[in-house]
Amino acid sequence: MVDPVSQSMPMVSSHEPLEDLCARLLRISTESEIDVDSARLIRELDTRTLLDQLPDLIYIKDRRGRFVFANAAASRHTVMVGEGGLIGRTDFDFLDHESSRRLFLSEQEVMASGIALDAVEERLRLVDGRLLWLTTTKTPLRDASGQVVGLIGISRDITESRRQDDLRRGHARLLEMIARGQPLNAVLDALVALVEAELTGLTASILLLDDTGEHLRNGASPHLPQAYMKLIDGFEIGPKRGSCGTAVWRREAVVVSDIHLDPLWDDFRDLAILFGFRSCWSTPIFGPDGVLGTFALYSSGVREPTPPEMELTAMATDIAGIAIERAHSEARVRHMAHHDPLTGLPNRAFFWAQFCRTLHEAQREQRKVTVAYVDLDNFKAINDTLGHAAGDEVLRSLASRMGGSIRSSDLLARLGGDEFAIVFTSPRHDRIGVIRRLEELRAAVARPLVLEGHSMTATCSMGVAFYPQDGSTPEALLARADKAMYEAKSMGRDTLRVSAVEVS
Repeated sequence: MVDPVSQSMPMVSSHEPLEDLCARLLRISTESEIDVDSARLIRELDTRTLLDQLPDLIYIKDRRGRFVFANAAASRHTVMVGEGGLIGRTDFDFLDHESSRRLFLSEQEVMASGIALDAVEERLRLVDGRLLWLTTTKTPLRDASGQVVGLIGISRDITESRRQDDLRRGHARLLEMIARGQPLNAVLDALVALVEAELTGLTASILLLDDTGEHLRNGASPHLPQAYMKLIDGFEIGPKRGSCGTAVWRREAVVVSDIHLDPLWDDFRDLAILFGFRSCWSTPIFGPDGVLGTFALYSSGVREPTPPEMELTAMATDIAGIAIERAHSEARVRHMAHHDPLTGLPNRAFFWAQFCRTLHEAQREQRKVTVAYVDLDNFKAINDTLGHAAGDEVLRSLASRMGGSIRSSDLLARLGGDEFAIVFTSPRHDRIGVIRRLEELRAAVARPLVLEGHSMTATCSMGVAFYPQDGSTPEALLARADKAMYEAKSMGRDTLRVSAVEVS
């Protein structure tokens, strides 16, 4: 139904300017005798048929914002069903409230002022969640007396071009974040946000494959329930481990359109139901050396991904692969800068930096610190007799034994050659307990080891110094420990000395 105000509105007819244009085209075509069939076709078309063939959205509204005319393109961009389509309805029937309110106010201004809007961009959201971008011209519609009785709108759908522009800008922004060395979690969160902004009713997740290559850890899932992420964090990959675990196992995308029915989710179905997930599609993230993780999209409905969603997934996995590999490379560089390549232990540079920090904290918090200097006995003879390759293997084995004899709060470093240093610190520093642990470490080093089928034994000498009684600086303390270590060697090796006092 159209209100009384709109009843006086001129309807589209053969007297419209569009008909005049068609007639002029017909005359040109007929007079030139170029295409008789085309002339006959144009003569048979009415205005409505012509408008329905145009790709632009063309519509007329009355003073109350109700549609009194809409071509086929305008109708296709709504979710109206049933007879009548748009006619008699308003934007509030198919757009969300904020979009409808914004349109209503701007159109009332056009009709009140009589001033047209030319090529303005409109960002609209339909009631089904879809985002629509239009370039629109809106002109006041006047009756024969010049009174404004409605509004004529012509809109062009630029949604896809805007989507592509947004993706290009987002893509460039992410690459810039990676190039500037932003933290991996910040890059992955931004990537998930970009993808989710382009989708409706889907939630994204990135899981990272751990160093063992057997478990997946949470990388970025800001909008999935945190309780769910905690429950799946660290789960094993395998041939029937949901969408993500299976995708890594198969090294290919896995699309589960209905979690309730798919056997891949047999072990996790109750969990998915608990959190309202009905479908999940997961794609492996690849790096130069293999799988790095997965990118997944969750939905609360039974469905499969659309081509645009697959396009977004491809973009996301590419960017994620670059970001993760960059983070791994930087971690390797940092590790190489601070660790000994042969044994994997912290090197001299890292040791001094960490030792200085430990002493600074000990001074501030009035804690005690112990430093031990460790030197292998007669290691040159091992190199000379068995060769440097065998010597390297001995160093690796003994370093591993020493690492297994200390706590995670202690610091073990290779200072160079066959020399090592250990720093012990804890709120409850027990001098006797530390010495006992060092004796256990010395015994572990002295256990026989098998090298190229032959059993051999290596021993070590140790010197120990204590903060604050033996010194207040790293240099002084390590010098005291080094002196005590040489005293241990002079006492016959394979022993431990504390500030020139023999303990064993």
